[in-house]
Amino acid sequence: MVATTGVIAAGDPRTADAGAEILRAGGNAVDAVVAAACTAFVAEVPLCGPGGSGVLLAGTADDLRVLDFFAAVPGRGLAARPTLDFHDVTVDFGPTVQIFHVGRAAAAVPGTMFGLLEAHRRLGRLPLPVLVEPAVALARAGCTPSAQLAFIIGLLEPIVELTPATHALFVRDGQIFLANPRLADFLEAFAEEGEALLRGPLAQALLDALGPAQGGLLTAEDLEHYAPVWRTPLRVTRGHDQIFTIPPPSSGGPLVGLGLQLSADVPLADLPWLGPRHVCELAALLAAMDGARGRVGPSGVTPEVLEAARAVQQRRTLGSTTHISVLDGEGQLAALTMSNGEGCGHTLEGLGIHVNNFLGEEDINPQGFHRQPPGTWMTTMMAPTAVLHDGRPALVLGTGGSNRIRSALLLSLLHALGSRRSLEEAVVAPRMHVEGDRLWYERADLPPEAEAALRRAWPGATVFEQRNMFFGGVHAVGARDGLRGVGDARRGGAVRSVGVPGPG
Repeated sequence: MVATTGVIAAGDPRTADAGAEILRAGGNAVDAVVAAACTAFVAEVPLCGPGGSGVLLAGTADDLRVLDFFAAVPGRGLAARPTLDFHDVTVDFGPTVQIFHVGRAAAAVPGTMFGLLEAHRRLGRLPLPVLVEPAVALARAGCTPSAQLAFIIGLLEPIVELTPATHALFVRDGQIFLANPRLADFLEAFAEEGEALLRGPLAQALLDALGPAQGGLLTAEDLEHYAPVWRTPLRVTRGHDQIFTIPPPSSGGPLVGLGLQLSADVPLADLPWLGPRHVCELAALLAAMDGARGRVGPSGVTPEVLEAARAVQQRRTLGSTTHISVLDGEGQLAALTMSNGEGCGHTLEGLGIHVNNFLGEEDINPQGFHRQPPGTWMTTMMAPTAVLHDGRPALVLGTGGSNRIRSALLLSLLHALGSRRSLEEAVVAPRMHVEGDRLWYERADLPPEAEAALRRAWPGATVFEQRNMFFGGVHAVGARDGLRGVGDARRGGAVRSVGVPGPG
C-alpha cells in the first residue's frame, strides 16, 4: 500500500512515531490516531489508558464528526450504596497545589476502548491488528519515560504507590521504567475480538476489582449499557475561519466557543503582541469564560450566558490528559484528547490497566462528589478542535491540562487566528489561567511591562517562572504553509512528518 503523507503532533516521541509508522503503511489520519493512542497507553501512562475515556473530532472538511466516549456515572441497579473506598491526595505543582480523590469509588465507567473501536470501524482503513503492533512491541520491550512524564509520575507518587499492581506499571528494579506485557496481550486480543473482549473479560475484571463488594460503584448494568455517542460538532465562525469543537454535554468546547465569540469585540490583530493591553484583554477573556463555567448546560451557550460573560469581560478589561493531532495529505484530520484522570490507584492485574478516577476530580463534579445520577454522561473540559479556513483544513489542536484546558486552547487559537502568529509562536507563547479572582501565569518571555499590567489588574496572581505542564500541552498540526506540526514542550510534545518537508 502506498504511504499516506501527513503530520502528527503528540505528547511523546514514541506516540508520534507510532502514528507516523501507520501513515507510512498507508493508513489514514484516524488509523494513525488509533495507533498513537494505543502506544500512548505505554509511553504516556498515567495520562491515558484503556481504563480512561476521551473525545475525538475527525473526518474531512465537508464531514466532520465528534465521537464522544467520555465516562458515565456508575451505580445503575444498586439498591443501596456500599461503603465507599474514596480518599483525597494532594498533587504539588510547585507554585500551586491541586487536590484529587482516589480509591475504587473514584472510578467511573471507562470508554476509551469502545471509542477507539468505533472510530476505527467507521473511519479507519487498515486492519486493527496492524494498528496495535507499535503499542504491543513497546509494551513488551518497555521504555524509559520522557523527563516531563517522569516528573508527572513523581507528582502522582501517592497514587502510583497506592497498590503493588499499580506501582509495578511504573517501576522496575527501583527505577521508573514503563513496561506492560499484560497490556500487550490485552491489545492483541482487543484487535482480534473487539467488542466481545470489552463486554466479556474486561467488564468482568472491572467488576471484580471495582464493584460494590470492593467499595466501588461499577455494576454489570453500567458496563452493559455503555456505548460511545456520535455528535455534531459545535461550530463558531470567525471571519474566513470556521472553528469546530466538542458540543454539550461536554463543557470545554462550549466555553472555548464562548471565548472565541467574546474575542470578536477585541481588536487583537491591532494590539502589540504580548503588550500590556494585549495580555490584559486575554486575561479578561479567560475570566469571562471562567465565570460562565457553571452556566453552560445541555443547550450550550445561551444569549443570557453570553451577555453575563461579556459583562465579566468588560469589568476585567485593562490533569492528567494527553492529546494527539493528525492531518493527512488526503484531507482527513483527527484530533483526539484522552484522559485517565490521575488514576484511582487500582489496576486490573491480569490486564495491566490502571483505571480512571473521574468521580474524584473536582472540576468535573461541580455538584459535589457522588451526586450525579447513575448513567449520567459526565462532562469534560477536553475539547479537541479543528479550524477550516475558506473551507479547507487549516489547524488541528487540543491539549491536556485538567481545568486549564479551556485557557490553553483559547489562548493558542487567539494567538494563531486573532493575532496572526505562527503555529510555533501560538503554542510557545506564555500562558495564563483564571479561576474566580485568581490568575496564574508564566513569566518566561512575558515582557516586564505586560507583567506589571497583569499584576495591577490581578493582585496576588501566582507566577510560574518557566513554562510549566500545569498549563497543559497543546499539540497542533497546521496546513496554511504546508503540513507542519508543533508539539508543546511543556508536556514533552513531539512531531513526525511523513512525505512532507518539515520537522520529524
